[in-house]
Amino acid sequence: MPTLYNRIQGRNLDRLAALSDGIFAFAMTLLVLDLRLPSAAQVHGERELLAALAALGPQWITYAMSFLTLGIFWAGQQTQLNHLAEGTRDLTWIHLGFLFAVTVLPLSTRLLAEFITYRAALGIYWLNILVLGTMLYWSWMYAARNRLIKADTPEEVSHSICRRILIAQAWYAGGAALCFIHPWISIAAIVLVQLNYVLAPRLWWKKPRL
Repeated sequence: MPTLYNRIQGRNLDRLAALSDGIFAFAMTLLVLDLRLPSAAQVHGERELLAALAALGPQWITYAMSFLTLGIFWAGQQTQLNHLAEGTRDLTWIHLGFLFAVTVLPLSTRLLAEFITYRAALGIYWLNILVLGTMLYWSWMYAARNRLIKADTPEEVSHSICRRILIAQAWYAGGAALCFIHPWISIAAIVLVQLNYVLAPRLWWKKPRL
């Protein structure tokens, strides 16, 4: 039997949303702060500057990937919170686990930027994305099982949220698996998955989906 304190803890979703916004903003800021510009001592002309910036290509690519990743998962979490009537202690800790994975993304991004041609670095980056998706899916399943979803939320919305997470994670896994062909092919596939969810193209659907 849960104690009274455990029953009343974590009810306010606004506080959880505020914490999430702050952590996402901080993680996004860390991404750009981690970019390393060439030092003035190494550059003695326009061509050298352009060459030095071109050499930073892996950093810019991983920065863009991770910014898109954080944006996609921030939007996904906010969508879930907007459809919840209230929270619970357990739901709060599930989301804290999700936010933990958010704080780790700058680290896995730095690792991938430094070792972008290594499959292990790409695998760790994908695992970070997998944990994010797993925690978000667990959150919604917990909310549905414990009747925390707003009563006026259509059933198709719940199915759409679950389907979106599962399909996205399947695509991410497929993209990560392409690293066994070549890491750059894998990275390109992951970026395409991200752009699909950012741009939300409807060319393949007869009608817009939730």
